[in-house]
Parts: sequence; C-alpha cells; structure tokens
Amino acid sequence: MDVSLFVQGIIIGLTLAVPVGPLSLICIQRTVKEGRLHGIFSGMGVATADSFYAAVTFLGLTVISAFIITHQNLFRFLAGVVLILIGIRVFLSVPSAITANTEHETYLKDYLSMVALAIANPLTLVFFLVILPGYGFVINGISSLSAAEFVAGVFFGSTVWWIVLCGSVGSVRSRLSMANLRLINRVSGLLISCFGTGVLILLIMAIGLPW
Repeated sequence: MDVSLFVQGIIIGLTLAVPVGPLSLICIQRTVKEGRLHGIFSGMGVATADSFYAAVTFLGLTVISAFIITHQNLFRFLAGVVLILIGIRVFLSVPSAITANTEHETYLKDYLSMVALAIANPLTLVFFLVILPGYGFVINGISSLSAAEFVAGVFFGSTVWWIVLCGSVGSVRSRLSMANLRLINRVSGLLISCFGTGVLILLIMAIGLPW
C-alpha cells in the first residue's frame, strides 16, 4: 500500500467534510433528534458520495463524469429543492423528549438519504477534477489498487470527521432542554432552507434565466 496516497486521500476527505454546510447541519440535527449513531450513519452517506466522486475522477471514468457534468443543472436543481423541503420540515418539526422509547428512522434510511443528497451535488466532482491535478496525480494509467487506496483514504478521512462531530454533539444531547431543541430545529431548518435557496439562485444566475 502506498501510505502517502492513502494519507492524501484522508486529507482531501477531511477538506470536503469539515466545512459547515447544509449536509453538516442535517447530520447535526439528526444527532440531536435521534442520537449520535443516526448522525454518524448520515455522515457516512456523505462520505460514500465523496468517495464515489473520488473514484470517478481518479479512475478517469469519463462517461460517468461527462454525464454528471452535462446534467449538473438538473442535479443542482433537485438538490436545492430537496434542501428547502428538508429545511422547512426541520423548522416546523416539534421536538419531543429524548427517551429510549422514541421512534427513530432506520440507520439505512439515514445513510441512503444522505448518499442521494450528496450525490446530487456535482460540485464535488468539479472539486476533484480541479484538486487532483494540483496534487500531481496523473489520472490516465492509474492502477485500480492505487485508486482503491486513495478512495479508501477519502472515505476514512470523511468518516472520522463525522464520528468526531456527531459523537461530540451526541455527548451533550441528553442535557439539552426542550427550548434548546426547539431553537436548534428553528435555526437548522432556516439555514438548510437558505442553503437550498442559494443553490437555486446560483443556478438561475448560471443559466441566465430571467428573474
């Protein structure tokens, strides 16, 4: 194993995961509402999507990348609408007392929903297309083993961040009052919807539609 390749993957995975964005807010809100494992599984869904885009770029899968880039406006539109709807749902949700009997979504649903939402962000692919040449990677002729090491590093780095973030939030979850939970829902929902609105505004500006 090329350790340096794996380590560089970890660095890039962290670079993608650490900035606070709408997906981070969703993972934090799920952690507060349902527990740290729900947040971690949601974060692993994001890590999986990041790893997918890393594999597409690193292996030079031009057919897939061309399809995603060609239809990026559709993906961005769907992502913006979904974020707005999620934000509204979170904003309007009524927090319930945290008990062992509280009904939760399944971990699989948490995971798959975030995979779909993160995949709908083609800017991650653009990030890899720009950043990998900067690291001196030559895409053509890369072996499958080297690609696997790099992608594994991206997934590991991103997952570690989600474990740290959601684990930290989950450790204070039981000490939050109902007023705190309600405030978290309001702020998170508003910010998530704002991110979604921003995505749509930038999309409209990019394609030049009249306001």
